[in-house]
Amino acid sequence: MEPALNIPKKPECPGIVISALRGGSGKTIFSAGIIAALKNRGVQVAPFKKGPDYIDAGWLSLAAGRPCYNLDTFLIDPSSIINSYQIHTRNIAVSIVEGNRGLYDCIDIDGMTSTAELAKLLHLPILLCLDVTKTTRTTAAVVAGCRQFDPDLKIAGVLLNRVAGARHERIVRDSIEKYCGIPVLGAVPKLPRQKLPERHMGLVPTCEHQWAHDAMAELASLAENYLDIPAIVRYAGADVCLPDTDTSRKALSVSCNKFLNSRVDKPTPDYEKKPRIGVIRDSAFQFYYPENLEALTLAGAELVITSPLSEDTLPEVDALYIGGGFPETHATRLAKNTTYREHIRQLAAQGLPIYAECGGLMFLGKELVLEDGVYPMTGVLPIRFGFSKRPQGHGYTIVKVVRDNPFFEKGQILKGHEFHYSSVLSCECPNEALVFDMQRGSGLIDQLDGISINNVFATYTHIHALGFPQWATALVEKARHFRQNR
Repeated sequence: MEPALNIPKKPECPGIVISALRGGSGKTIFSAGIIAALKNRGVQVAPFKKGPDYIDAGWLSLAAGRPCYNLDTFLIDPSSIINSYQIHTRNIAVSIVEGNRGLYDCIDIDGMTSTAELAKLLHLPILLCLDVTKTTRTTAAVVAGCRQFDPDLKIAGVLLNRVAGARHERIVRDSIEKYCGIPVLGAVPKLPRQKLPERHMGLVPTCEHQWAHDAMAELASLAENYLDIPAIVRYAGADVCLPDTDTSRKALSVSCNKFLNSRVDKPTPDYEKKPRIGVIRDSAFQFYYPENLEALTLAGAELVITSPLSEDTLPEVDALYIGGGFPETHATRLAKNTTYREHIRQLAAQGLPIYAECGGLMFLGKELVLEDGVYPMTGVLPIRFGFSKRPQGHGYTIVKVVRDNPFFEKGQILKGHEFHYSSVLSCECPNEALVFDMQRGSGLIDQLDGISINNVFATYTHIHALGFPQWATALVEKARHFRQNR
């Protein structure tokens, strides 16, 4: 008899998954607005994001005033998904999970990595966002099709977006409720301007804009004015008191400013005994899963936040973690900070363990070649990067570790994701320095990724600590060894 799988029980925290028929339908605007409106009413909300995403998650974090955790069934196994949901919803009234792409969209025809499958895994109902531009009764047929496609999935309600007027809303609403028996819980008109600006294929990162709290206050007001917040909470299964609120812009502004300006917890009294891992985190490098940072702390590290946009040199650290972001939009300031760049290059030569992803990879390179000029970076890696107007790598990745390196064992298979507009213009390192064989995805060059030189490792592939927990342990151990032999 085979042993039973250790799958946790059904999560206890009530919640709802916000999905749509496709990307760009308003999921993030609805999700952030609902979360902010609930927070204004004094409700503790746990935000989650389905899919490999940092930017949308940043807006959900800002709305909730707490970290937004990722629930990606490609990167993370089902047991860890449920455990993470349970851990991060303790003492929480309700959760809001934003899906990605369309409700049933996934990487194959089986649907195992879709938002629908995540909702069923967590036993949560769906709130379906519909862009009703230039359509009326047909919308009911679409909703009926979504419901019939998978009878095991519970679609609790519908939100209408870009409604043209009262007559348009009435026809769509009546059609859906008559033919589908599913309530319409809100209808947002066409907005005169975009609430959240976009960059590339995602929203602009929150930390690039101090006006983010103003945008969030507008989204909270939008949700209060056009959505039935009490009904949404009721269909989510939450038993909470929802007092009336004037959605105070001032109160939310204070909360958002506090979240925008937060960095990390103060060092614990015994921090001197712990290896110190520097994390470059600012508006140029902000793409970090909170689970990754927490994994480093749980593995025994003290995190030290640093930034080349505000400091001349690195603080004293035993390792360095550089996440993704948009270094190209900060190229001038990064290039001007010669002391910080030189300090990283010197420490790398001394064997400082460095782990970098995407934007961090570019920062470790020789230079960025942009339309308006060439900008020197740290020069730790002999690579020149250029940029295109279309993505050069976009989607999930699967890599096999084929060569020795500081953080991964040969033969291991890793799942991750990549999203970059940059590409390699020239690379002076041998292929032997590239340790990832791309089984899915684009990678750095020639279907290879993961450049490893000394104790430096840099890659386009982002990994999630819950999907590969050995990563955090390896980085902390390298930091500890560097500290002991400094």
